[in-house]
Amino acid sequence: MREVISIHIGQAGCQIGNACWELYCLEHGIHPNGTLADPMDEDNASDTLFSETEAGKFVPRALYVDLEPTVIDEVRKGTYRQLFHPNYLLSGKEDAANNYSRGYYTIGKEIVDLCMDRIRKIAGNCSSLQGFHLYNSLGGGTGSGFGALLLEHLSVEFGKKPKHTFAVYPSPQMSTAVVEPYNGVLATHSLLEYSDCVCVLDNEAIYDIMRRNLDVERPTYTNLNRLIAQVASSLTSSLRFDGALNVDMNEFQTNLIPYPRIHFLLSSYAPAISVAKAYHERLSVADITRAAFETSSVMAKCDINHGKYMACCLMYRGDVVPKDVNAAVATIKAKKTIRFVDWSPTGFKCGINYRPPTFVPGGDLAKVQRAVSMISNSSSVLEVFSRMDHKFDLMYAKRAFVHWFVGMGMEEGEFTEAREDLAALEKDYEDTHYGHHCCCDCGCEGDVEEEY
Repeated sequence: MREVISIHIGQAGCQIGNACWELYCLEHGIHPNGTLADPMDEDNASDTLFSETEAGKFVPRALYVDLEPTVIDEVRKGTYRQLFHPNYLLSGKEDAANNYSRGYYTIGKEIVDLCMDRIRKIAGNCSSLQGFHLYNSLGGGTGSGFGALLLEHLSVEFGKKPKHTFAVYPSPQMSTAVVEPYNGVLATHSLLEYSDCVCVLDNEAIYDIMRRNLDVERPTYTNLNRLIAQVASSLTSSLRFDGALNVDMNEFQTNLIPYPRIHFLLSSYAPAISVAKAYHERLSVADITRAAFETSSVMAKCDINHGKYMACCLMYRGDVVPKDVNAAVATIKAKKTIRFVDWSPTGFKCGINYRPPTFVPGGDLAKVQRAVSMISNSSSVLEVFSRMDHKFDLMYAKRAFVHWFVGMGMEEGEFTEAREDLAALEKDYEDTHYGHHCCCDCGCEGDVEEEY
């Protein structure tokens, strides 16, 4: 089987992990203690995410890492304490304290070799490793600093394997740390180099989806994480369940990433609909496809209408046939509001999976027969970076808070280098939007004579 290893880093990564594994267990009929609900089920297909022991227990192919113990202690004492292998729940004693430098240089360095050792062990139990899913936030210290460090080590050791990152970026209005812009810029600099594919998430955008579509007035992080888990599940559903069109991790990259640096993707999920509304909606394939392309469905705070799409991947689940998908895509292509760059004539990659989406009992999402997750590469993601860069510039102009980073092993030059790299990334996205892009990194602006 083609296995995927999940790595959950920092508080956000571990809490998203809790929601993901809750969903995966329900999808595969696995109890919180790791035993199968129906031992006679031949069509379980859980090898991608779980390894089976000789005793018939299913263990997630997952590693939880945090530099302080609180969040992982909740996993060790929680409902799923018997599910996870104790050796794969790693926690330090001292927090990264919202400081990229502590996560990358000081405290992260002490635990990174142990992490790599555990990852080697998990990879050794795989017959055909497909790749890695990493979950972290870029506002804190562990997710940004230690996430970057671990990603570098993974690139050295597992260079050819795809590494997909689910990164929670700093939100425009809400903030949990003053130094978020510093951590975000420094971590993005690393993601540019070492991650193959980054799914940009944003708490504020998901809060809005919760309030607007799901009528949850005061959403908790658990509510947000369960929605993110549905998207993460869709990315691996083709590896786990039967379908008409299967999509694996390499296919995502091949179809969504036109140039190596342009790998920051937006995600949306439809239908994000509450139980009260579900009975009054038709929710045909065309309806859910249209909903996935609305700005209000996107899980990052940016206006999708300001940018152009380079490529889209639509992953359908449930009662969906190719004919309906083709009709829905044709309708989307005909819309004037949904704009594609002129150099991407096809634009769409579709996946169809016959297993209907699974929902957590007592959750916010209504149980529906079909759903779609969309991962798209759009130039509107530029808004996320320019907003973060602007906040970075305001603080860095006064060198505010910089001494905390420099005192932990960083040099001031790293700030400047990371900021310049992001300025170049903004320029790259603008170029793809307007049609000039130097694909050979020589600065020729794409004015190369075409050869046939």
